Amino acid sequence: MPLYLWKGRDSKAGLVSGELTAESEGAVIEALRKKNIIVSSVRIKPKELKLSFMQPKVSNKDLSIFTRQFATMINAGLPLVSCLEIQAQQQENPTFKKVLETIKTDVEGGSTLAEALNRQKNVFSELYINMAAAGEAGGILDNILMRLAIYLEKAEALVAKVKRAMIMPVILITVAVGAAAVLLIFVIPIFEKMFAGMGAKLPGPTLFVVGLSKFLQKFIIPIIIVATAAIIFLQRWYKTDKGQLYLDTLMLKIPILGNLQQKSAVARFARTLGTLLSSGVAILDALEITAKTAGNRVVQDAIMSARKSIGGGETISAPLKTMKIFPPMVVQMIAVGEATGGLDEMLNKIADFYDEEVDGAVEGLTAAMEPIIMVVLGLGIGGMVIAMYLPIFSMTSALMGGK
Repeated sequence: MPLYLWKGRDSKAGLVSGELTAESEGAVIEALRKKNIIVSSVRIKPKELKLSFMQPKVSNKDLSIFTRQFATMINAGLPLVSCLEIQAQQQENPTFKKVLETIKTDVEGGSTLAEALNRQKNVFSELYINMAAAGEAGGILDNILMRLAIYLEKAEALVAKVKRAMIMPVILITVAVGAAAVLLIFVIPIFEKMFAGMGAKLPGPTLFVVGLSKFLQKFIIPIIIVATAAIIFLQRWYKTDKGQLYLDTLMLKIPILGNLQQKSAVARFARTLGTLLSSGVAILDALEITAKTAGNRVVQDAIMSARKSIGGGETISAPLKTMKIFPPMVVQMIAVGEATGGLDEMLNKIADFYDEEVDGAVEGLTAAMEPIIMVVLGLGIGGMVIAMYLPIFSMTSALMGGK
């Protein structure tokens, strides 16, 4: 629906104006008339030129803080519109501030909170929208939002753990590659000219390093172009079904890192599905939303297979047994949860357990990768330095022997 700009006078004869999302100008006038506002002008808001890369994004942290505060305010008895207005006023992120103002305007115009959130899908996920809808329908919006805040906080903590595991290896690899490139492109050529002036016979390791330096100097631009093209190709291929399935499967097979990926995927699956079911979302809808937020195509396909199984009258655990991504313990606990009618509680226990497993996997990944990278870094950089000093050592030994 289009966004309209309106101007008018309120019951106190004061000039007022604002924005309202509606199906037509008539709908805007009718909505404002209910608020005792006499409309003087209504027009569609012109589209603004937005440079997305210059706009600050709404982070998961922004969303979790907002959700917790929103739930607390509703629980305290404040009207929904007042809660949104206060949240918009205190919001420091200009993008999120504008989104909240638009939601407030939509709710004032007669939309439900879920409908208003649904028009802001670039910020609010399907999980968030469906849980808000369930909370409104059941009259327990504050409880649902509090559950949602807890979910967002734990999901963000899980992502942060995985990121922490990758930061140090990435930094070390970047430093190693940068140092090697600087040596080969700028330092080695200086040694090469010095050795050429001395007329010294170069040993094998030195010749190899000099040859590598010449190759890199000659082909550095084509290498960068090919590497960039490869990254772009992989990004585009990953957007296809075949590419996403292949790369996500490959990620799960990488030693140590694959184990971390699997445990974080299981934790995310259990946390998301458990939160949705405990909030009153229908099982089929909950599974579909969980699949979309899985973060891995292999896990997504497994969840959709379980959804199809339930649609045919079977259990969730049955199809999960055939999927290697879900450990036997997880499948058994889900089966027990289904049998006892406490599936949501069992899923939350699984999520808590695998959060701790992710902690262990992060420590294992860090402990395993750091020494390996340091050894490779030492052998690579140290080897090049030694190779370039070998001729100097040889000449020094020859001179001392001559004396």
